Amino acid sequence: MPVKTYLVTGGAGFIGSNYINYMLKKYGESIRIINLDKLTYAGNLENLKEVETNKNYTFVKGDICDKGLVTKLFRENDIDRVVHFAAESHVDRSIRNPETFVVTNVLGTMVLLNAAKDAWVQADGTFAEGKKFLHVSTDEVYGSLGETGYFYETTPYDPHSPYSASKASSDLLVKSYMDTYGFPANITNCSNNYGPFQFPEKLIPLMIYNALSGKELPVYGDGLNIRDWLYVEDHVKGIDMVQEKGRLFQTYNIGGHNEKTNIEIVHIILDTLQKFLGDGDERKAKINNGLIRFVQDRKGHDRRYAIAPDKIRAEVGWYPETNFEEGIRKTIRWYLDNEEWKDHVLNGEYQKYYDEMYSQK
Repeated sequence: MPVKTYLVTGGAGFIGSNYINYMLKKYGESIRIINLDKLTYAGNLENLKEVETNKNYTFVKGDICDKGLVTKLFRENDIDRVVHFAAESHVDRSIRNPETFVVTNVLGTMVLLNAAKDAWVQADGTFAEGKKFLHVSTDEVYGSLGETGYFYETTPYDPHSPYSASKASSDLLVKSYMDTYGFPANITNCSNNYGPFQFPEKLIPLMIYNALSGKELPVYGDGLNIRDWLYVEDHVKGIDMVQEKGRLFQTYNIGGHNEKTNIEIVHIILDTLQKFLGDGDERKAKINNGLIRFVQDRKGHDRRYAIAPDKIRAEVGWYPETNFEEGIRKTIRWYLDNEEWKDHVLNGEYQKYYDEMYSQK
């Protein structure tokens, strides 16, 4: 069988790096991955040390908004699949600087769509067989739920932050290319991910690192906002399965069926750290509920998200394999066993590592 070439955008980020590590383990030499990443603050090549010397893996430092670079990648490589993770994704940052989110998430997606369309379209207007574009999105495009109910693929979009509005816009761009050109694509909308390599601005790694340092644990509002949590490895398995088995032009929701309030998450993290740390570890005595501080709520803070993954289960056969209790233990264990990773992320060491590894390439 010919080797399939994947262009993965944002592959040095949290979900993207988990996806690349998973795919190269699963498919070995039958696939080739080109990772295009700008290496913003949340992109970290330490996440990919396991595969950096793999002959079927190539890293390209660059911006998805760079039309010349993206076009060149398609021209020089027979790309079969695009898996588009690259995005600005932190709601708080979008409130402070919405323009960056629109540029990356909307304009960057359009650059990728145009490059893929031009590379894959045939003389008769149809697209070459086997080519697929998968756009990775979020449940936040649907807005906020009440105490009951779920987001379905048919739920109207109702974004409430600049971040979710930019992702909704990019989703609609992809949909328009499917409808207008017959462009071979899928959209996936996932619930909150957690697991290894997540940048510590997001709730779970932030709480882990702050607790280990004896720092305050800031919780928005009353802490009762509810999220549906999805272990990252389950998510990347779902993305792979949609690429292989999903019907073209379809949207698939990928959810974990693990609803928790934010304050529940914080208490679970504190309890689990207490169990994992030995009695001789001086950090253990500092980890207690007294670290929790309720702070002013985030602007436009959605109350509840919950995804119904019925369609992806029925059509693709995917289901979340990791319950939250197992997933959070694995996640906390990973952060405890890889504390040096935080240092690489937060003190600039990973940039030195990048310069050493790639400055001559």
